[in-house]
Amino acid sequence: MNYETSIRPEESAYTAGTDANAGRRRALLIGALVLVAALLAAFFMFRGGEPAPGAGDAAAKAAANAPQVTVVVPGRQPVARTVSATGSLAARREMPVGVVGEGGMVTRVLVEPGTWVGAGQVLAVVERSVQSQQAASLQAQIGVARANARLAEQELARAQQLVSRGFISKADVDRRIATRDQTLAQVRVAEAQYRESLNRNARLDIRAPAAGLVLTRSVEPGQVIGGASGTLFRIAMGGQMEMRAELAEADLATVRLGSQASVVPVGSTRTFAGQVWQVAPVIDPQTRQGIVRVALAYDPALRPGGFAQAQIVTGQVDAPVLPESAVQSDDRGNYVYVVGPDNKAQRRVVKTGQVTDAGVVILDGLQGNEQVVLTAGAFLTPGQAVRPSRAAAPR
Repeated sequence: MNYETSIRPEESAYTAGTDANAGRRRALLIGALVLVAALLAAFFMFRGGEPAPGAGDAAAKAAANAPQVTVVVPGRQPVARTVSATGSLAARREMPVGVVGEGGMVTRVLVEPGTWVGAGQVLAVVERSVQSQQAASLQAQIGVARANARLAEQELARAQQLVSRGFISKADVDRRIATRDQTLAQVRVAEAQYRESLNRNARLDIRAPAAGLVLTRSVEPGQVIGGASGTLFRIAMGGQMEMRAELAEADLATVRLGSQASVVPVGSTRTFAGQVWQVAPVIDPQTRQGIVRVALAYDPALRPGGFAQAQIVTGQVDAPVLPESAVQSDDRGNYVYVVGPDNKAQRRVVKTGQVTDAGVVILDGLQGNEQVVLTAGAFLTPGQAVRPSRAAAPR
């Protein structure tokens, strides 16, 4: 009992010390909280009533995260207005050559397709042994007629000397005059028949009616030809070629005589300059198309019957020109995206013209001073915020 009584005063002292330490800790914690509260109050006080983060900061953040796009201001530039056409190549003036005379068996053919010939040049020769003998016979008849004419002239001269002496009557003289005139006429008839024979024989030679390029040949030595033989040769007069371009009715109305054209034959990369020399006066009622004939200078690459494409200049227009990457299309037509003052993408419907080396001609929908999205237009939506980056205008 004495032992327990002796230790209780010490326990009491220890407990009192522990309670004192806990109180000090609570006091320190409360002081720290008061200090933090004071600092927060001072912070909001010195901010001077600035608004809390809200819609403005969100908009700035959204603008910073908007996609960057390259834009171009195309302006306006003079562009040749053209229409496209397809058609076939042909000789501008094709001359079919056939049998002019009675014909016969061909002995020689002197030209091949692709040969240049002059006017009147012999293309083929027909056998003429019989005709030559006939010509010789007619030539001999001329000699007979001239001999008769000389004899009649001499008899007339003698009769005129004797009539004054009374040996020959006036009637005899008149008969001799008639005989003389008759023989002279027979000379002229014989000469005409001989010239006719020579001309007929000359027609046995198949000749070129004009200078030009031989396109086709359909006759061979040994072949018998006549009036029903048809065309033996085809010649392009002067070697002149043309393209017969087929145009829709609306496009045909814009083409004028003298319009310049560029022709590219199928299978070739060369471009040939031409000029419209004829516009069809009628429209095909079935196809609603007309023919425009473009004159071309001779070139071996221009082969009649071949297919070609043409660009025909119908005028000039001032219009914006954009790279092909800027023009989009869907089921509603062609369009581009322009960036407005609020840096938002706007869909703009456009009407396109021809595609040139410089780009696509915009005939309607743009003034030329807009900021047009150059690339990435397919990934934009109307009203989407973007960050435009200016590029140089296309040249």
